[in-house]
Amino acid sequence: MKAIPFSYIARNLWVRRVTTLLTAGGMALVVFVFATVLMMSEGIRATLVATGQPDNVLVLRKGAGAEINSGISREQAAIVESLPGIATNGKGERLVSKEPVVLNNLPKRSNGKPSNVTVRGTSALGLELRPQVKLVQGRMFRPGTSEIITGKSIASGFRGTDLGETLHFAQRDWVVVGVFDSGKTGFDSEIWGNAEQMMAAFRRNAYSTMVFRLADKSAFEKTKTAIDTDQRLQIEAKPEIQFYAEQSEALATFIRILGLSLSIIFSIGAIVGAMITMFAAVAQRVGEIGTLRALGFRRSAVLIAFLFESLLLSLVGGCIGLFAASWMQAVDISTTNFQTFSELAFQFKLTPEIAVQTIVFSLFMGFVGGFIPSWQAARMKIVDCLRAS
Repeated sequence: MKAIPFSYIARNLWVRRVTTLLTAGGMALVVFVFATVLMMSEGIRATLVATGQPDNVLVLRKGAGAEINSGISREQAAIVESLPGIATNGKGERLVSKEPVVLNNLPKRSNGKPSNVTVRGTSALGLELRPQVKLVQGRMFRPGTSEIITGKSIASGFRGTDLGETLHFAQRDWVVVGVFDSGKTGFDSEIWGNAEQMMAAFRRNAYSTMVFRLADKSAFEKTKTAIDTDQRLQIEAKPEIQFYAEQSEALATFIRILGLSLSIIFSIGAIVGAMITMFAAVAQRVGEIGTLRALGFRRSAVLIAFLFESLLLSLVGGCIGLFAASWMQAVDISTTNFQTFSELAFQFKLTPEIAVQTIVFSLFMGFVGGFIPSWQAARMKIVDCLRAS
């Protein structure tokens, strides 16, 4: 079967470049929304997954979905701390951090509106367990004092949380002595202070969670079995990276479903726009179609040519939309984590998989919008076309 040259197809789009750009622009807007939603979902997932360390184990009360509604007594914490197989640091200290985690309401710098912020009690060992966390300003808080350090997203987004400022909560004044960067993970949205001071200030008798590092991460199942079979412990252990991956699921899934639903609704308009453009192209080129058929091009060649024209139009729109969406990676945004009801800062993240999905979505719109006009063009009779011209 003789095919119509691709250069001919592309030239037809260039000849109608104003219409082409308008239609491609409409598709680009839909593609931009589609890609941005996927990037937002992936950004949340990547932020929380990167928060965990593969060789760390996190312990929660059984049935607790998040750290803020978990509770581990001091007696249970002592039992976990004495388990075999826990790694030690250069000083011979067991790498275990017992941490209270609470929510605190703070006003935003931008508009003064309050939002929940995660406050974590930890220690120097807690910092050692999170090698991605680096102090970028100031110093570490001193044990036994009302000093705190703040994640860089908190320091830039909330009043009273920057270096040298003072926060008042839990009936105390807390001085910010340091700002840390956790490498775009969930810890950037937290405030850290001394665990025992936090316990006393918030009148807590139990820790919220424990984190420890295994000397051999392949021994996790053995450690988990030891915890599960001890009747004194009504707690469960998970790899830290798994815990934070689970934390991302609810929010990321909600954003993905809502965003994709909107994208599908918007895509109907884009498909109709592409269909109108292609119907107009067919109506303007009736004589051309008759000439092509008279020169020996079969109906299928005409159908494929017009369909390729529609696909090329959608590809242009898809590339424009994807290029525009890629710039969203430079934007910092925050939202409320459904699991903890606290502020979570993250960035949009574009991956090769998202780029492929976006282009496929764009081509699908072009195929659906261009098939009926292409079919109509292919079904035209040579005599009718030449008579109309």
